[in-house]
Amino acid sequence: MGRLQQVGSGLRRVYVATRASMRAREREADVEALGGPENVARQPTEYEEPNGAKPAVVTEPTVTSRDDAEVPRELRIAAAYAWRLIILAAALAGFVYLLGRLSSVVIPLAIALLLSALLSPLVRFLRDKAKFPQSLAAGVVLIAGLAAVIGTLTLVVTQIVDKFDVLSKNAQDGADRIVSWLQKGPMHLSNEQLSNAVDTAQNWLNEHQGQFVSSAQSTATATVEALASFVLVLFVTFFMMRDGDRIWRFLVRIFPRQAEEPVYAAGVAAWATLGAYVRATVLVAFIDAVGIGVGLYFLNVTLWFPLAALVFLFAFVPIVGATLSGIIAVLVTLVERTPLAALVALAIVIGVQQLEGHVLQPLIMGRAVAIHPLAVIVGIAAGVVLAGIVGALVAVPIIAVLNTAVRFLVLKRREPPPEAVVVASEAT
Repeated sequence: MGRLQQVGSGLRRVYVATRASMRAREREADVEALGGPENVARQPTEYEEPNGAKPAVVTEPTVTSRDDAEVPRELRIAAAYAWRLIILAAALAGFVYLLGRLSSVVIPLAIALLLSALLSPLVRFLRDKAKFPQSLAAGVVLIAGLAAVIGTLTLVVTQIVDKFDVLSKNAQDGADRIVSWLQKGPMHLSNEQLSNAVDTAQNWLNEHQGQFVSSAQSTATATVEALASFVLVLFVTFFMMRDGDRIWRFLVRIFPRQAEEPVYAAGVAAWATLGAYVRATVLVAFIDAVGIGVGLYFLNVTLWFPLAALVFLFAFVPIVGATLSGIIAVLVTLVERTPLAALVALAIVIGVQQLEGHVLQPLIMGRAVAIHPLAVIVGIAAGVVLAGIVGALVAVPIIAVLNTAVRFLVLKRREPPPEAVVVASEAT
């Protein structure tokens, strides 16, 4: 019986070797037909032998025609990359075009996502600690947030209306001081030059009066669209706070089954990053607004509270927002008060911004949402080009979310599968 097994094993070995030899001859014939081995890239192909024998190695060409073989390998690789990149660029262009066409829907959705990420911890607190139903918790948080925004806007508008007379007088005095400085300062402008400048500005206003009228009409249309977008933001925010997890699980089902769990976990990590970013940005903006607002209050600036609110809003635009709001605060102080007060306001703005950049941002933002400044600048520029101010607002959160999701998926992919871990543990 043992002799028969040896004979059978020998016959199988001869059969496998003969089959490998015949395939090797076929490959050699193909190579000769393509112009010799120097024109053909060859790669090994292994055939498994029985009884643990060393596998036979044969070669096969990676091109299928003489024309392909005559093209340099580097050029073939470059062409393969090129047409794939063209397809990706076309898909990206189509996606951006679709976003532009649906901007009236996409922008409210983006704002609603930011608000949901900001308010979701309060919903969880009411649900888990106060035992509120999910719908009631989301409704209470949404109404409270809406009341806070309306109350702040009411205070700003009320202060402007109440102090309008004082503001007009201070603005006129500031304009007179600026004119006096232009005449007696380093520029030494004459009355005739100033009159010519005023006439030029008046002529420009008269020439562009029609544009202002059309702009007013378009503003009315934009106001109606803004109201519709505001209602959409409220509805989306409510349902995201109430059913966000179920919505994400439903969307994950479009992926292949083996990718559902990693994509779901990456989305959860990205959502946590978005929430941390929004909450940290709100806290930093609030500290900036309080610091600059208190400084302007002690300088007796009439519009200290509206300027503080402006600083808070502009703080959501990374890098450039704080600078613009600071410049506005200094200019208002210069017009309303004195040049010395404007210098003090400038020192306050610079001090608060330095505190933000070197202490608050690293301490509050943390490493979870740390993004390289170059990525922030490029993202803001792209956001402004694609969607204006709203694009600048959502550019950095999008980059932070994508950064977290991609890093999570890459690290997850690099982890060894459970089978490999078990095999390694058993081997040790």
